[in-house]
Amino acid sequence: MSGILSYEFMQNAVLVGIMASVICGLIGPFIVARRMVFISGGLSHAAFGGLGLAYWLGVRPLIGATAFVLASAVLIARLEEKKMRQNDLFIGILWAVGVAIGIVFIHMTPGYAPDLMAFLFGNILTVPRTDVMITLLLFLAVTAAVLVFYKGFVAIALDEEYARARRLPVASLKMGLMILTALSIVTLIQAVGILLVIALLTIPVAVASELSLN
Repeated sequence: MSGILSYEFMQNAVLVGIMASVICGLIGPFIVARRMVFISGGLSHAAFGGLGLAYWLGVRPLIGATAFVLASAVLIARLEEKKMRQNDLFIGILWAVGVAIGIVFIHMTPGYAPDLMAFLFGNILTVPRTDVMITLLLFLAVTAAVLVFYKGFVAIALDEEYARARRLPVASLKMGLMILTALSIVTLIQAVGILLVIALLTIPVAVASELSLN
């Protein structure tokens, strides 16, 4: 085992895998409790647009994905705050448009961008050390925010009206949870790819919920 971990790519893979696992345990229950699974899918596919744009601009793909997903998360949170009836429709559009934008910018980029397939399907063994450091910053931000605002997040996840009655800043907590979901998705893209983000955030929570009930 020590021989395997002497390779830098294996060290990177283990670090990203550990951070992804912890992120799932922290954010997954809130996503399931607040029925944000479809939103998570929309955000994860919107990230593809950021990846394509980043390659076209010549910057780190993870930075482009983070910016794109954060902007999408804030917009969705604003629409929810205004109680838009067509919010699901917007998320569906975001789902398709994000992928379309990514494909367009990929084709506009000179040469071939092989790393994009790793982001789409996941290849934890190819994560460079620079992206590990970016992932670490995202991981620390998400973990710290969940620990600080844990009680507020639990309140809005279980009973939003009760949270309002207690005069909690519900709108701010919902916005914060949406942003943390976006950052978590970017972290998980490194490990499992865009297509499996939803599974990693929801299936373990669903299994744990069933086992705890039994």
